[in-house]
Amino acid sequence: MDNIEHLYKCYDILSEAGEKIKEHENEYKDILKAVKGSSKEKRLASQFIGKFFKHFPELADSAIDAQLDLCEDNDMQIRRQAIKDLPKLCLDTVGITPKIGDTLAQLLILDDPLELQTVNASLQTILKVDAKGALQGIFTQIASGDETTRERCFKFIAAKLLPMGSEVVTKEVEDYLIEEIKKILQDVSADEFHLCMNILGATKLGTTVTGHTELVNLATEQAELGADIDAITIEDEIVERFIQCATHAMPYFSSQIKSTQFVVFVCDKLLPLSTWNMIATAVQQDQVQLRLLKVFAEMCAYCDTLENASTRIDAVYTILREYMPLPSLTDDDLATPPSFQFSHAECLLYALHMLGRKNPDGLAFVNDPEKLKDFRSRLQYLARGTQGYIKKLEESVKGKPTDELKTEEHQLKLTALKTTSNISSLIRDLFHSPPSFKTEIQLSWVTRKNNKISSKRHAPITFDGKAENGNTDDKKPRSSSDQKVYVPPSGKYSNKVQNYGQNRQRARNGSGGGGGGGGYRNNNRRSYKKY
Repeated sequence: MDNIEHLYKCYDILSEAGEKIKEHENEYKDILKAVKGSSKEKRLASQFIGKFFKHFPELADSAIDAQLDLCEDNDMQIRRQAIKDLPKLCLDTVGITPKIGDTLAQLLILDDPLELQTVNASLQTILKVDAKGALQGIFTQIASGDETTRERCFKFIAAKLLPMGSEVVTKEVEDYLIEEIKKILQDVSADEFHLCMNILGATKLGTTVTGHTELVNLATEQAELGADIDAITIEDEIVERFIQCATHAMPYFSSQIKSTQFVVFVCDKLLPLSTWNMIATAVQQDQVQLRLLKVFAEMCAYCDTLENASTRIDAVYTILREYMPLPSLTDDDLATPPSFQFSHAECLLYALHMLGRKNPDGLAFVNDPEKLKDFRSRLQYLARGTQGYIKKLEESVKGKPTDELKTEEHQLKLTALKTTSNISSLIRDLFHSPPSFKTEIQLSWVTRKNNKISSKRHAPITFDGKAENGNTDDKKPRSSSDQKVYVPPSGKYSNKVQNYGQNRQRARNGSGGGGGGGGYRNNNRRSYKKY
C-alpha cells in the first residue's frame, strides 16, 4: 500500500469511527507524519489534520507544529493550502484561537500577494469563530513582534476587522480592542501612533463626546505639552510630534472639548521669536513652520479664554509682523514688487482674530499708539498687495470652463484666491478701531464634506509681483515624495531609543525581534513559533 492510499485509509477509519475515534490515535499520528512526505501527502495532511484535531487534544501541540511546518514549506501551493486550513484547528476547540491568531499575524509579513490574501482570509475566518481570541493572538504579535509585523497587524485591524461590523466586532470585542490599543500607545513609533489613533477613531470613541475627550487626551499625552523646550537646541522631532498629535486631536475639538492646552503650548513654547527662528533647517523651515501655523490656526477656533492672554496673543502678533512688511520708502524699493507670504499671513491673521474674539482685552498692542500705528501701516500695505493679487487671480480664472478649472494649475489659483480673500476679510475686521471680530471665514485649506471638516495640503501661497500667470513663487503642490522624510522615533516619539528597528527589544519567550523561530530564511520566509 503506497503512502497516499494509506492516508486515505486513515481518513476513512477516523471518519467512520464515531464515538470510538480516540481508539485510532495511531491513524492520526500517521497523518501528522505525512507532513514530511511528498507534495501530495503534504496537501492531504493539511486537509486532514484540522478535520480531526479536536478529537486528539493530547496531540494538539504535535498537530499544530505539523501544520506550521506546512506553512513554511518550500512549495508555495502547499504553504497556501496549509494557511487556508489553519482555521480548522479553531473549530470546536476551546482556547486554541489565540495561538492560531498569533501564528497568522506573523504570516502578515509575507510579500507574495496570493499568500497574503490567504492569510487575510484565514484571519477573517477565525475572527468569525472567536473574534476576541483571534485579537488576543494578533495583539501578542503587536506586543512582541518586529516593526513590520506590528505595522501590518495594525493595518489588518483597520482595513479588515473593523469593516466586519457588529456581528464580529461586538461590544465585548470593541472594548477589548480599545483597551489593548490604549496599552500599545504607551510605547509606539510615529507611524504606529497614526495607525492606532485611526483605529480608535473608527470605534465607538469616534461617535460620542466622551469618546472624543478620550481621543484628545491620548493625543495630548503623546504631544508631551508639558515638556521644556530649549530654543537653541530645538529639534524637528519636537515640532513634528506636536503637529502630528494636534492633527489627530483636531477632528474632536468642539464647543465642549477645547484646544486650549495645544494653543497655549504653541504660544508659550514655539512662537517666541528665538524659538521660531530655530525651528527646522533653512531648507525645510517654511514648510515646517507653515504646517505648524495651519494646525495652530485651526485649533484657535476651539480655544477657550486664555490665562495671561495679552502675553500669549502678543507672541502671535510678533510672528505676524514678520509676515507683514512695512511699505517701501525708497525709490529702489518701490521699483521692486512687494513680496508676501500669504499662506503664513492667513494662518496668523486668523489666529489673532480668533484669540482676540475670545480675549478682547488681550490685544495689548491696541493700547500702545506706536505699536498700533505700526500694525495698521502693515495691515494697509498687506491689504494693497492682497487686492492687487486678487484682481490678477480673478482675471486669470474668469470665464474658464469647469473642466479647465479642475486642472492642477487652476486649482492652485483658486486656492490662492480663497487665501487672499480670507486675508482681505480679516484685515477689514482688524483695521477697525478697536478691532472687530464679526467676520466668519473658512480657512483656505479646510473643506467640508457631509458636515465634517477635513484639511487638505496646498503649496504656500506667496506673491512676488509676478501673479499674471498665477505663479506662487513658481511653487507647485508638493507630492508626498517631495516632503521631508520623517524617521519615526519610538517610545512616545522620544529620542530615548536611537534605532527603533534594532534597539526596541520585546521579549518573546525570552527573545526579541519577530517571533520565536530562527528569523528570516534565504527565501524571505520566516520560522514561526512552535507551541
